[in-house]
Amino acid sequence: MVYREVNLKRVVAISVVRLVVGAWLCALVVEPGVAAERKLHLMGSGASFPAPLYDEWFKSFSKSHKGVLIAYHAKGSGAGIHDFLDRVVDFAASDSAMKPEDIAKVPGGVQLLPMTAGEIVLAYNLPGMTAELKLPRSVYPAVFLGDVRRWNDPRIVRANPGATLPDLPITVVRRADSSGTTFVFTSHLSAVSPKWKDGPGAGNTVEWPHSEHFVAAPKNDGVMEVIKRTPGAIGYVDYVQARGAGVAIASLQNKAGTYVMPGIAGGEATLADARFAEDLIAWVLDPGAATAYPIATFSWMIFYKDNGDADKARVLRELVEFGLTEGQKLSAEMGYLPLPEAVVQRVRSATGNIR
Repeated sequence: MVYREVNLKRVVAISVVRLVVGAWLCALVVEPGVAAERKLHLMGSGASFPAPLYDEWFKSFSKSHKGVLIAYHAKGSGAGIHDFLDRVVDFAASDSAMKPEDIAKVPGGVQLLPMTAGEIVLAYNLPGMTAELKLPRSVYPAVFLGDVRRWNDPRIVRANPGATLPDLPITVVRRADSSGTTFVFTSHLSAVSPKWKDGPGAGNTVEWPHSEHFVAAPKNDGVMEVIKRTPGAIGYVDYVQARGAGVAIASLQNKAGTYVMPGIAGGEATLADARFAEDLIAWVLDPGAATAYPIATFSWMIFYKDNGDADKARVLRELVEFGLTEGQKLSAEMGYLPLPEAVVQRVRSATGNIR
């Protein structure tokens, strides 16, 4: 009995070895004249704002680049920067770019590249409201400060003659996580409202008013879901998410006094005012053109200048080029803003820094 058990164990062990060796030999066998291809798995994380677009880019890129797989986790801009600093990703994405003090922490240097752009909108849920909601530039900062608390506030009513605004409390929905969308939105509010600038200020996270009528939710899609199920709610989200969800979007008054809805024309009028520094970071926080939508921004992909791997660096450069060409065609279709040609050329030139 003991002898049979020992033999059985020996047979099992030999079988396992044969399986392992067989698998190893199969991995070495390739068609005559064809070299074995290296599999390259790239990981990125960060902003949820461009995530739907990047998911499409990365799937298309992988189809045309055999052996390359790209995974992207939309964790929010702040989390993406942390992953990048911890070197647990190959690239990051952020709507708030990257702070100089964080860039200085990365040995070998950092290359920021504006790869897409989009608008931040105020989505709302007002039962019975069928007319376009207009929000003056003096009013929507006050809403997010908690100073305008009901939908039939006289300041909102005056801007919307003929509309029936309900006697409903305003529920403000904001981001719970460290967010580039929050950074852009609060930077805009700081540019148009001295009270906001001296109060919460601008940042990926800020000190929001403490009120039962302020609700926090993670990522853009989380904010969107709370708005959809909460009558009287308003929140800031990206235009693509809001458009896809079919929710109502407010028309915002710009610096010239014009009420503008988000869209390609209004967003491009805003980005036309952008002036890039050497680090390829630019903000247009309060555009002056009469046709400009007030809140539009670029969104950056962030790369290590020194990747320590020639193949990886080459594929990352090819990924950027794909985003500048085929990727830009997809941007407009999905509701993002295509990069101006001058920006495309600057990004293409800077891609050579990815080594």
